[in-house]
Amino acid sequence: MADQLTIGVLTSGGDAPGMNAAIRAVVRTAIANHLKVIGITHGYEGLINGEFRQMGARDVGGILQRGGTVLLTSRSKRFMEPTGQREAIRKMNEARIDALVVIGGEGSMNGANALSQHGVKVIGIPGSIDNDIWGTHIAIGTDTAMNTIMEAVDKLRDTASSHQRAFLIETMGRNSGYLAVMAGIVCGAEKVLIPEVPTTADEVAAAVEDAYKRGKTHAIIINAEGSALRTTDIANKIDEMDVGFKTRMTILGHIQRGGSPSAYDRLIASQMGVKAVEGLMQGVHGVMTGITDRGVEFVPITDVISNKRLINMEYYHMAKVLAW
Repeated sequence: MADQLTIGVLTSGGDAPGMNAAIRAVVRTAIANHLKVIGITHGYEGLINGEFRQMGARDVGGILQRGGTVLLTSRSKRFMEPTGQREAIRKMNEARIDALVVIGGEGSMNGANALSQHGVKVIGIPGSIDNDIWGTHIAIGTDTAMNTIMEAVDKLRDTASSHQRAFLIETMGRNSGYLAVMAGIVCGAEKVLIPEVPTTADEVAAAVEDAYKRGKTHAIIINAEGSALRTTDIANKIDEMDVGFKTRMTILGHIQRGGSPSAYDRLIASQMGVKAVEGLMQGVHGVMTGITDRGVEFVPITDVISNKRLINMEYYHMAKVLAW
């Protein structure tokens, strides 16, 4: 019976703004339906170690607006091995946890699938600022990260134009150029570098020189961390070619992960948290919640991990056109 369910919830991998909103939604939806909720700290590592605590509605009070994750997170090497997975399942059984909600990125969904293959009832919720998870239009944290990048670039543009400089700004995106491309559009960058499109330092320098010759007062180059070019190498090439602008570099780094989640991230995190609990109550498992054209839907986890999320190249070309 659904009213006998004990649901575990954990966050895994890189933190993303809005994870707390999802935790809150899972806990309060479960409590409202007379279910028991066990919070698991430190992600899959905590699952192996049995780091469990029962959670009530008041335990998630005041966390909706907070970045990070109150359940803490980690990247567990032990869980990648079958022995670690078996130990995690043993600890779940000891604690009488009937089902699990996993909030995290691509690696976390792989872990959820591994548990599902062992017979664990699990539903995933996508949380990743990189937005590199197949099966959902957008993941929790992406919108907030985009706004953080936009605010930073807007500030850097002020000083860039005052000194007639070219600013090279490195964003996160180890395997996906989503953040960089979208930032290129909303921030009006002269050049965007992403892992999906090979680019040379000479091409970047030529684009900056072209911007200078067309009378621009500054240039903004956005480089995804996973692109083929290091930000320092690009800066050196531009300075070496003496294209008109002097360069400055800014690596945004982990500031992109932090901060209070945007209204949109709070909304989709809440929607997917509710959907996950409702699904488990209805006997649904082995799926991930996803934002689609039809709202929040379930996507088989096997499909999620076997498909690669590709960026829409129309956005990349749009960024190039609008840079003129």
